[in-house]
Amino acid sequence: MKRGPQQRENKLLSKKGLLETIQKSFRTLKNNGKHKDLKISPFDCLMSATAMFNLKSPSLLAFDQATKEEPLCQNLKNLYGVEHVPCDTYMREMLDEVDPQALRQSYLAIFNKLQRGNFLEQFKFFGGYLLACDGTGVFESEKVHCKNCCEKRHRDGRITYYHQLLAGAIVKPDVAQVIPLCPEPIYKHDGADKNDCEINAANRFLDNLKCEHPRIQATCTFDALFANAPFINRLRERKLDYIIVAKSGNNPSLFEWISGIKLREIQLDVNGNLYKFRYINGIPLNNTKDAPEVNFFECEATEVDGKRTLVKKFSWITSHKITDSKIHTLMLGGRAKWKIENETFNTLKNQGYQFEHNFGHGKKYLHTIFALLMVLSFLIDQVQEASDGLFRAALQKVKTRRALWEKIKIFFYGFLIESWDHLFKAIVFGYKHTKIELNTS
Repeated sequence: MKRGPQQRENKLLSKKGLLETIQKSFRTLKNNGKHKDLKISPFDCLMSATAMFNLKSPSLLAFDQATKEEPLCQNLKNLYGVEHVPCDTYMREMLDEVDPQALRQSYLAIFNKLQRGNFLEQFKFFGGYLLACDGTGVFESEKVHCKNCCEKRHRDGRITYYHQLLAGAIVKPDVAQVIPLCPEPIYKHDGADKNDCEINAANRFLDNLKCEHPRIQATCTFDALFANAPFINRLRERKLDYIIVAKSGNNPSLFEWISGIKLREIQLDVNGNLYKFRYINGIPLNNTKDAPEVNFFECEATEVDGKRTLVKKFSWITSHKITDSKIHTLMLGGRAKWKIENETFNTLKNQGYQFEHNFGHGKKYLHTIFALLMVLSFLIDQVQEASDGLFRAALQKVKTRRALWEKIKIFFYGFLIESWDHLFKAIVFGYKHTKIELNTS
């Protein structure tokens, strides 16, 4: 069976290689003190949950029921390193005690592996990376809650409990895949009376980024909520660049300022699409004492989409000096912020990952741990899709991601699989069908 280079497994960034990377991280976690008399470790619970999200199981109950069958248990051992598969109750109890910060190391280990393999070179943007950031809801209920839930109190006396995440992903306008970093949970921290918020979570997220990657060069994209002096000043202190959406309702002083001065104007025709730009460098964000100087640009885009012609208007502030030669790239970078919504949140919520399904809430950290493991599984899938020829060949064979997840699930639940390489080869090149043989023993 001969295969072209595009159908070969990437050993460094293959499913096997990536799972081995997070296995090393998970093995460092110690037993939290509960169930010392049992032999199921935090590692087995974490890897079982990772497998559940990798296999796109619709619920923890469905996954638990499937583990009662021999093929899945054996495959979890062969391909995920799970020695003892926990039941759903035990998994919930064990993972509820795991500090979400403990999972940062697994994300960091994969990121370092991507850097060593030069995988991230394709994401270069102005000499660094383009980091799209945004918040999203992951849980909301009027009944189920834990001590870390934020609360929304309604006028009629009802209380809505919720969790959110501030997520950031390395993106590139012309690259389909995204590379998520470890999300920052938005929840009440120990001893806190007030709800957490996106701004606070974003500051923690960026502090962790600079702590773990002190020399990283990044341009951060945010929506208009973050176009304020304190946040931009913090970005400057961290030596991070930015492209942030600007709106007249959020930044009235800024728009009043530019209404009274003449801006540089430039018009570009790119592949039949027309872009009219106006920009100016070095103006104050507002009229307060600590107002940072920002560079402002706006764009009116007339773009052809099939038989339709769409006209859109955008405006941003940025730390990058704007020039005629850079402005189109800056515009693409600003618009790439939507990749965190479309290619990340939308995929997690609507492409089999069940991001908004409550796999278990717990009393402490369970819901957050499940959310972080789900994003970690998404990260592994994105890296494979971008780098592994055998994975891409399997995806091309079955046409859609959903079809691929279902195909993998069928193999996992019904066949004993020797390796990930064999699994993807079976999907790409076919396999010998066998008839059902009844167990008469």
